[in-house]
Amino acid sequence: MKGRVLIVDDEPRMRESLRLALERSGYECECAGSGGEALAALEARRPDVVVSDRRMPQMDGLELLREVKARYGDLPFVMMTAYADVPSAVEAMRAGAFDYVAKPFDNDEIRAQVARALEVTRLKRENAWLRQEVASRFTPDSMVAESAAGRDLLALVRRVAPASSTVLLQGESGTGKEFVARLLHYWSDRVGAPFVAINCAALAPGVLESELFGHERGAFTGALQARAGCFERAQGGTLFLDEIGEVSGEFQAKLLRVLQDGEVQRVGAAKPRHVEVRVVAATNRNLREAIAAGRFREDLYFRLNVIPIHVEPLRARREDVLPLARFFLERHAERPLALSHDAEALLLAHDWPGNVRELENAIERAAILARGDEVAPEDLLLEPAVDRAGRSVAANEAPDATGAAAATGARSDGSPPARGGTLQEAVNRSTEARVRAALAETAGRRADAARLLGIERTTLYRLMKRFGIES
Repeated sequence: MKGRVLIVDDEPRMRESLRLALERSGYECECAGSGGEALAALEARRPDVVVSDRRMPQMDGLELLREVKARYGDLPFVMMTAYADVPSAVEAMRAGAFDYVAKPFDNDEIRAQVARALEVTRLKRENAWLRQEVASRFTPDSMVAESAAGRDLLALVRRVAPASSTVLLQGESGTGKEFVARLLHYWSDRVGAPFVAINCAALAPGVLESELFGHERGAFTGALQARAGCFERAQGGTLFLDEIGEVSGEFQAKLLRVLQDGEVQRVGAAKPRHVEVRVVAATNRNLREAIAAGRFREDLYFRLNVIPIHVEPLRARREDVLPLARFFLERHAERPLALSHDAEALLLAHDWPGNVRELENAIERAAILARGDEVAPEDLLLEPAVDRAGRSVAANEAPDATGAAAATGARSDGSPPARGGTLQEAVNRSTEARVRAALAETAGRRADAARLLGIERTTLYRLMKRFGIES
């Protein structure tokens, strides 16, 4: 069905004729012979559009329209009126009718009006959903920042978002640099304009130039028509250049000119075009090292690095791990799910080389694999950390005897090593070794040990009780 239509007319033949015409086009129809019947039908089940006659006894179409608008707000209302009664149709439009059709009309005309009304309704609902989705992702209430580093990052983004200065985001892959770029856009006055993102490393240099600056028809083989580039498409908004450290030296020179002059020249064009765009660039490389090696222009670096923002890796803000995990679990789980204590311990023990992206993938996977109402450690399917030689190592392994104990299963209290066993047993051995090491490093000060582990003191107390650790 294309949509549900409520037909209101006191003439049975007209109601039936309209019903047949609309149902043949795939609409679901309900009929009412008076304004009172129509309101009762609306209470029982709300349609997508109302089509009503203007002249009816007791409650006429105009009165019904006002009642519908008062009760149901933006529900589309199409008024049917006699050809000679155009002034009343104008009055209906002023009262909030979507449109009107003058009798006599043919079936195609009324079908077209209903289709237009339903399309407007669909767009309004889609717009409301998108606004809600954007708000849920980018409002302060949806931010997960329990760590000091996370809170400092959000505070900095809040301060610099209203400016138009270029921003350079630096940090490891998966730390959420594009998310920060979208926050800069959402929290700025540019939020009503486009946000355009492009991965510079994903395109060849010639293709990247055309994609960013655009091209004219016939500029190269296959350019069958002119096309605006990302700079033009982001006019008035924000352009996010991801992996900026991967672009060629030739392209760096062209990008520098655009940033300096505020003008882009399409490939094959004779004249440049003015653009007003805020540029946010991101890289996981050390651009200072790239400059020293001659791979990146220093003048472009300073042009991009007006406002530098460093996004810390997840292992440096462990207080965010569990709040983020719960946030992602709520987003991806199709039924109520919670993290088991052992799953939480495993999440805290993992080093997260893939950062937030790896964490979200692990939680999404666990939401699918979980059998009961809790996520178990084996549901996460976390990959073990590896050293530079490619050997598997324990999570948070330290290069000392305690770290070796974590890797081999030996206990720091001298008890025999426990090798093999289930994944859960291996997780428990690694977690116990890490807790013991933290307590030893902090001379038994539990508050300091909890801070070192990136967990709450209550979580530390629970782990100590489980493993029989005394300090």
